[in-house]
Amino acid sequence: MSLLIEPAASMITAMVALPDGFFTPLQGGIPIMVDGQIVGGVGVSGAASAQQDEELAIAGANVFSGDAKTSDGMQMSRAPVLFFDKEQVATSFSKGAVLLDGTGRNYMVHTSRRDKPGLAEIHTLDTDIIYVMDSTATFVTGGTAVETKEIAPNEIRGSRIEGGDTRQLVKGNVIIVPNGTPHWFKEVGGTFLYYTIKVR
Repeated sequence: MSLLIEPAASMITAMVALPDGFFTPLQGGIPIMVDGQIVGGVGVSGAASAQQDEELAIAGANVFSGDAKTSDGMQMSRAPVLFFDKEQVATSFSKGAVLLDGTGRNYMVHTSRRDKPGLAEIHTLDTDIIYVMDSTATFVTGGTAVETKEIAPNEIRGSRIEGGDTRQLVKGNVIIVPNGTPHWFKEVGGTFLYYTIKVR
């Protein structure tokens, strides 16, 4: 893989040097912007794909400027770092609540709590990444959800699941449930606490 960082004064396109007037535009070159001015550029080639070349170039440009533009002119900005102290997290777990909603993001963080079995669930858009914090549960995935109804856009619930795979979840387990996959907390052993990262 190659990485090239050039000052603005020496940025010269090599495409004009190709024979017979042919050129091939490739992803992987990103300008470095400071105060709205182009002061240089980052070029990357040799990653697994042109998309990865561009993503690496954007990351490189962000080191210098904090902001960069993609090859199609879209402004890229750094997202803010989010922090929740242990008291906020404990309060959220005590209620079984949404710690971070999906406003402006393609993910959410739930501090989930179960004191009894639940309904079968199908999220048509969201993939659930579950990390078990405490207690145990019998968890069923796949199979067929029975007596289903849509309770909200892209959210389906059923009374139970027939068939599927049954697992015993314990503290420290991680399980990823792709969108569209039926899943069901069939039994819980006491107060079952788990993080759910929902990725859309």
